[in-house]
Amino acid sequence: MHDDIKTVLLTKEEIDARVQEMGKQIAADYAGKELVVIVLLKGAAWFATDLTRAIDMPLRVDFMVASSYGNGTSTSGSVKVKLDVSEDIKGKDVLVIDDIIDSGVTFASITDMLRHYKPATLKTAALCDKAERRVNGLEADYVGFKIPDEFVVGYGLDYAGDYRNLPFIGILKPAVYARK
Repeated sequence: MHDDIKTVLLTKEEIDARVQEMGKQIAADYAGKELVVIVLLKGAAWFATDLTRAIDMPLRVDFMVASSYGNGTSTSGSVKVKLDVSEDIKGKDVLVIDDIIDSGVTFASITDMLRHYKPATLKTAALCDKAERRVNGLEADYVGFKIPDEFVVGYGLDYAGDYRNLPFIGILKPAVYARK
């Protein structure tokens, strides 16, 4: 698995430190509010677990499954929602957590959908931001790292379901996805 990584982009230590900083900022921003965190599965599970532990305040957690990638390396352009939220978010402060924002297609689709549930506020957090790939101008409210336009895996990010369990984020060798 490690042989498929071209280079380590973000070490475990860098990720851990930034997640702690983000957690402190989010806790300060939402102090005294009723926060509901919505985690976009599967990729954001690793980031969301660490981030929610770093947010030192009461919060509720819910999950959605949505994807625009399938097993490819770029968005299909259409978002499929396989699991919707179960929490009633009407009138609550909602933070959507995803592993990466690149084209912005998934984030835009999910936030548009969630607005119909009438939350008091709706913000977004992403561990990684590939701004070069954005097609809609959407920006996450909280961003861990701005990264280059490379296909990355690890810390929840995958290629066709693999590499999620790497403790770092690395650039996948193009030869890996060229052979599938």
